[in-house]
Amino acid sequence: MHQEESPSPNEHQPADNFADLSASIPRERLPVTRTSITHKFSVCGTEGYLIVGLYEDGRPGELFIKIAKEGSTLSGLFDTIGILTSLGLQYGVPLKVLAAKLEHTRFEPCGHSKNKEIPEASSLIDYIFRWLAMKFPDSHDPKTSGE
Repeated sequence: MHQEESPSPNEHQPADNFADLSASIPRERLPVTRTSITHKFSVCGTEGYLIVGLYEDGRPGELFIKIAKEGSTLSGLFDTIGILTSLGLQYGVPLKVLAAKLEHTRFEPCGHSKNKEIPEASSLIDYIFRWLAMKFPDSHDPKTSGE
């Protein structure tokens, strides 16, 4: 007779109350057809594009980051950062909170950018979140728009 072993405490276990948690924090999905803004950037010779999907009221709701070095570790990490940023925005995390945490991070590549409004960036993340904060200064959660 085969007995199943109970998982060790270090093994990942799905949360028993995930359905309850996801029901209490609603996700605001973007419309199927939506407007977007595409921004080309270059920091210290590393080029890429930011594609920001917008809600009907003009708030950013998704972010795609395409780095020119397709298939690279850098490209994969930035795809992931775009997904995490999109989920945060769709679950109500204000862009200004994300930007405040991620602006001024320091790592390579860093240096000169071709954007006159952000002439130097301490990392690609610094550039991206400074640009987002500059482009969408009034983005807000519609539930708190009276603030």
